[in-house]
Amino acid sequence: MKETFKVVDKAGLHARPASLISAIASKYSGDVNIIYNGKSATLKSILIVMSLGIPFDASFEVEVIGENETKPLDEIREVLIENGII
Repeated sequence: MKETFKVVDKAGLHARPASLISAIASKYSGDVNIIYNGKSATLKSILIVMSLGIPFDASFEVEVIGENETKPLDEIREVLIENGII
C-alpha cells in the first residue's frame, strides 16, 4: 500500500519529523519504504531518510508491505500533519 505526501514545511522533511516517522516504521516487521525522486529506501533509518534531502514543495511516497499496512501509514500521516510537514 502506498500513499503520496507533499511537503509544505519550508524546511523540507527535516530531522525531527524524520526521526519520528523512522521510529514508527521501526515498530513494524514489514517493509516500510520512502520513495523520492525515483529512489526507494527504508524508512526505518533516519540517516537514509535524511540523505534523500526532501525539500519544500516536493512530493514523496510511503510504501508499506506486510501485515496491517494501513496502521503504519495512518500513524506516519498523523505525525507528518501534527508537525506541519504535509
